[in-house]
Amino acid sequence: MLHPRALISFAALLALCLASPLQAQPYDYDPDNGEEINELCAGCHGEFGQGGKDGEYPRLAAQPIEFTMNQLRLFRDRKRKNLAMVEYIDDRQMPESDIYDIARYLSEIKLKTQLSPIDENAPDFDAYARLLESKMTMQIPKAEGDIERGSKLYNKECDSCHGKEGWGNHKKAVPMLAGQYTNYLWRQVEQLRTHRRIHDPDEPEEELLNDFSDQDLTDIFAYLSVMDD
Repeated sequence: MLHPRALISFAALLALCLASPLQAQPYDYDPDNGEEINELCAGCHGEFGQGGKDGEYPRLAAQPIEFTMNQLRLFRDRKRKNLAMVEYIDDRQMPESDIYDIARYLSEIKLKTQLSPIDENAPDFDAYARLLESKMTMQIPKAEGDIERGSKLYNKECDSCHGKEGWGNHKKAVPMLAGQYTNYLWRQVEQLRTHRRIHDPDEPEEELLNDFSDQDLTDIFAYLSVMDD
């Protein structure tokens, strides 16, 4: 049975976001600049922000703009440690306008969870279009765990912030959990539990996730892994 503190929103417990009120951006969106910046990101995170290497690099596509911007600022200010990001996110290389452009560009990428049915023998079959569609299709491998129990836990603790089926909340800058690599989610759990990643800078010693057992999280992640957008 979960400790009473676990009744706190799972969004706060999992803390995979640094949610803050959305602010009007003083920049004109430059999609060409966003696309150009994404060419650098693609080396690790994929051409369409789909991530890779089974979660070594997380999915960025369709994440809320303000959430992505917050994370880039944390990397830039060395408040979230990631050596691979340092050379790309230094303030001299990526001002706020660039951060906005890439965050918005990535937020507008929509990845399908399954390919559309098609007849490869049809006279109008377009092999290149099919290849492009396959690149923009991403389905998370089913994770081990009790999906039914995970569904109940998620609906009780998480959906008010992360959405009914885990696809995030753009208005609140809360990230998606469904559609994200399970291995990546586990790494964030470990970093939050050991304070290598800080959820709230105003409470750096805040203990998160301690009221959830590994089995609780295993079941929640199993449920999220079978969600279709």
